[in-house]
Formats: sequence, structure tokens, C-alpha cells
Amino acid sequence: MNRNASFLYLLVLLALLAAPFIGAYPVFVMKLLCFALFACAFNLLLGFTGLLSFGHAAFLGGSAYVAGQAIKVWGVTPELGLVLGTATGALLGWIFGVLAIRRQGIYFAMITLALAQMVFFIALQAKFTGGEDGLQAVPRGKLFGVLDLSSDLTMYYVTVAIVVAAFLLIVRTIHSPFGQVLKGIKENEPRAISLGYDVSRFKLLAFVISAALSGLAGSLKTLVLGFATLTDVHWSSSGSVILMTLLGGLGTLSGPIVGAAIVVALENKIGELGHLLARITTVDWFNTLGESVTIVTGLIFVICVLAFRRGVMGEVIAFIERRRAPHR
Repeated sequence: MNRNASFLYLLVLLALLAAPFIGAYPVFVMKLLCFALFACAFNLLLGFTGLLSFGHAAFLGGSAYVAGQAIKVWGVTPELGLVLGTATGALLGWIFGVLAIRRQGIYFAMITLALAQMVFFIALQAKFTGGEDGLQAVPRGKLFGVLDLSSDLTMYYVTVAIVVAAFLLIVRTIHSPFGQVLKGIKENEPRAISLGYDVSRFKLLAFVISAALSGLAGSLKTLVLGFATLTDVHWSSSGSVILMTLLGGLGTLSGPIVGAAIVVALENKIGELGHLLARITTVDWFNTLGESVTIVTGLIFVICVLAFRRGVMGEVIAFIERRRAPHR
């Protein structure tokens, strides 16, 4: 990362640390951070490796169920629950990858979708998942037997620390020699093969890393909110993470974070905005906006694709580079 980017990320970190004291609702911000991590993990696969997966909900939701079951029923500590959830994501990623990685394009995407639907069916039928009711009342417990996570403020800073550490891991991966090979595979796979790289092995490892980080996001979400539901493992969650990544900026480090913030904020605040507009304009239709959040997000996605093809942060970065070009 260059100096300007590092300074920007430092400002964001300071804002996150101060958020609970300036009126931000900690649980909402924690939910946002979990989905931001999910989007960053997905971006590692699509934005930097060129693999479009329609099955990432399986890693988010499957890990959420395992972590919740481990903490609630098996009585393990929160940190071990997160480790088990992350390991579940990695294992599912390895299974998906072994079956799909040698396919390309739409065939790869459809295989991941089909496998994810199998995971959804298992979550729907298995007894420990709670079926349509989901896995409820997952306790937060004490981290390392010391930090009481029942406090929203304590849980908030633990969540910030975990997400920041995971983001730094993604940054390190992208800027490592391994990450450069992934970029080379995305840009010109035949050339990477001709240079002697085992492309399938690199793709599989990238897929497992992405799945593991998605599993961490799902496990952390369960710990924060206290439940895991079928929504986590439903195909719509795979669609949401694609929307977040494309909306924020595919192949940028900050784009998925911005995209996740926009989508999660819309899902949580669109109803309040609708009621406010209804009072101001006396148009009753605005009261139904909360029930039409998918229509609103879809409309925003269409506008973004038509007007901001690089995504929000992609356009911002391109604008900054254009402004700097004459001065070089």
C-alpha cells in the first residue's frame, strides 16, 4: 500500500475505534464489519484471481452453524468456536475447490452454486440447525476466559480487532509473490501455465483462503448476533456478496468494504428512510420501502453498472490517478 492509502486506512481505523462514543450503534457496526470481511474474502477470489463463485453463502452459513453449535451445545469457548467455524469454511472450500477448480467460467460458477444448494438443503433438514427457525440463543461467553463478551462494547472492539487482522492478512496475501501469481492467472492464465506455474494448485489455495475468511465472517456474525439462520446459507447471500463487491469496486482493497457498508446500511435503514419520506411528502407508498429493499438495492446496482462501471471506489481511484497524471 502507498502512503496515502495507509493514511486513509488509519483514519478509518480511528473512526471505528471512536464509533461507539459518537452515536454509532455497536451491534449494527459489528454486523457491517462481518459482511465487509465476507466481501473482502470474496473479492480475493473474484477480484484478484478471476474466479466467480456463486456458492460463498455455503462458507458463511455453514461456518455460522458450526460455530453456533460448538459454542451453544458443545460448550466451547468463543475463540475455539471461531477457529472451528473458520476451519469449517476452509474444509468446505477445499471440497468445493477440488470438485470445481478445473472448470472455468459459467461451469465453475454453476458447480459452486449447485454445491452450495446442497449445503442449504442439509441446513434445512438437519436437526441441530433448527431448520426454518435457525440456531437461536448462541451465548457470547468469555474470550480466553477473561473478556466478557456479553458487553456490546467489549464485543465491538474484539470484532474490530479480528476484522482488521483478517483484512491485513488479505492485504499481505495480495502483495506477496503468491498474490502476484494470482493476478497473473487472472490476467493471462495460458501464460502463467507456460511459465511453469501449477495454476490449479494456486486457484485451489486461493479458494480455500477465501472460504476460510468467509467462514470466519460467518462465525463472528453468529457470535455477535447470537443466531444463525437459513438466510446465511441461502443463495441470496451469495448474490449479496457479489453485489457488495461490484458496487464497491472489484479488484480494489477498499471497494468491498464500501460496498458492504452501502448494502447493509440500505437493508437496515431503508425502512426508516421510507417512513421519513412518507411524512415529508405525504405519499403512503414510501412506507412500503422497507419491504422492497431488494428492489432498491437492485436499482442502485443497475445505476452503478451503467454509471460507475469500476464501482464506487474504482471510480474514485481512477479519478485520483487522472488528476495526478499531468503532474508526473
